Amino acid sequence: MTPRAALVAALLLPAAASAQTMRDFSTSRQLHGETRLIARVEYGAGTLRVAPASGSDLYRLAMSYDGERYAPLSGFDAGSGTVRLGVRSTGAGGFHIGSRRQLDQRAVVTLSPSVGLDLTLQLGAAESDLELGGLRLTDLHLTTGASRTTLRFSRANAGLCTAAEISAGAADVSVLSLGNSRCRQVAFEGGVGKALLDLSGAWPSEARVRVQMAVGSLTLRLPRDLGIRLTLDRFLSSFPTAAWTRRGNAYLSPGYERASRHLDLSVSSTLGGIDVEWVN
Repeated sequence: MTPRAALVAALLLPAAASAQTMRDFSTSRQLHGETRLIARVEYGAGTLRVAPASGSDLYRLAMSYDGERYAPLSGFDAGSGTVRLGVRSTGAGGFHIGSRRQLDQRAVVTLSPSVGLDLTLQLGAAESDLELGGLRLTDLHLTTGASRTTLRFSRANAGLCTAAEISAGAADVSVLSLGNSRCRQVAFEGGVGKALLDLSGAWPSEARVRVQMAVGSLTLRLPRDLGIRLTLDRFLSSFPTAAWTRRGNAYLSPGYERASRHLDLSVSSTLGGIDVEWVN
């Protein structure tokens, strides 16, 4: 082999070896009379999809992951009704955003809509599509890092949710039809990035939403038929209140008195702009 050919071969060997580190993993559990599930999903990098399960699955995970830097997370405790799913870092080289293998990681998690669900999602540098509509959600805790996340509730929650807490770092987050979560208390905390909060959907008769945005842009999509009582705590931010009615230290949305459902909305923004989109 000539020196040039040997050099080319040496350069190609790491790429060939890397291509062989992607591994497949799957796990699932069938329903066995459970009425409640505490689910913890941890996903550091790649593409993640979460959706309601079909058939008799309590939960199911199917994924392809980078075997050099990650290992599967899978464990169910029947006594507490807790499952832990996803991937954990093995500490081998850390995460490099330029790594094609980690960007190629993909996972699909499905969860039963037949049981009460306490759901925690901890996401890193991931692109996530989280469809929670139709699940029997009781509590939600979502934390994202440098990610792009879409959280949607395309159908109304089959039960009532006590609280949802959403915390986003340097992220692009869209929350769609949040009212369909049927959560009585919602807290959203944004760091640096862009956030869209769509407050349409089947809210409980009385609900509270607290929004805190540090640095970035915030868009609020507000349904016209929802009576909103708005309080603002803002610094170097803008909020278009021209169409609202001032009532003490709060603002009431147009048609507030006639609305059949009411929402208390608190908005705090440090640096950035706030846009409002009205929807029917």
